[in-house]
Amino acid sequence: MSQSVGAASSNQGYEVLAAVMANKQQNQEAKMATMLVQSAMQSVEQVQASAPVGNLGQNINITV
Repeated sequence: MSQSVGAASSNQGYEVLAAVMANKQQNQEAKMATMLVQSAMQSVEQVQASAPVGNLGQNINITV
């Protein structure tokens, strides 16, 4: 059995459309992953900036 030229062309068109849509989806996921990593980096930088420097006041001696 053979397909007509129009049906084969139509199938190829759908394959190209599917490939283009998959590529767009991958690009969108890559952008979202990049944004997630950047926001995590900002959170780490904020925590490091607010961390105390040295150990002054971190040890409390209590005698009962």
